[in-house]
Amino acid sequence: MVKAAAKRVPGLEEAVAKTVSPHWLRHAHASQAMDRGAPVHLVKETLGHANIATTGRYLHARPTDSSSLYLES
Repeated sequence: MVKAAAKRVPGLEEAVAKTVSPHWLRHAHASQAMDRGAPVHLVKETLGHANIATTGRYLHARPTDSSSLYLES
């Protein structure tokens, strides 16, 4: 059902539509929520994880990320 819906999205590349799955949607939701500052415990509850370590897998370092961004000048 998810793949069929993805194939109907205008402009979505066929290769991307083939890789879409319920797990992919959950991962995309969690990653984007956390990238935008959602607290990890809120994402944990939304996804129904029993352990926060499971949710921690969605924390990704980006090549442009640096801890120096959080230091005071």
